[in-house]
Amino acid sequence: MALSLPGERSVAAAMPTTPLRAFIAFVAKVNADRQRRAMLKSLLSMEADRLNDLGISRSDIHDAMQARSGRASIMVLNTARARQALR
Repeated sequence: MALSLPGERSVAAAMPTTPLRAFIAFVAKVNADRQRRAMLKSLLSMEADRLNDLGISRSDIHDAMQARSGRASIMVLNTARARQALR
C-alpha cells in the first residue's frame, strides 16, 4: 500500500477527461495519421535508386504503411535502414 501525501494527486485525477479534450486529441491523432500516410505515399512515388540511397525498399514502405501508429512505421523504416547498412 502506498502512502499518499495531501499535496499529491493520483494519475487518474491528473488525466483530462472532458469530452472536448478527448475530441481534440482524436482530431490530432487523425491528422497525424493522415500526414503519416501522405509521407509514406510520397516515398512510394520515388524512384528505386533514390529509395536504395535512403536504405529502404518499396516492401519496407508497405510494411510501414501497415503499422498501427506513426511511431511503429518509423521504427519499421529505421530497422530496414539499419539492416541495409549492415550489408
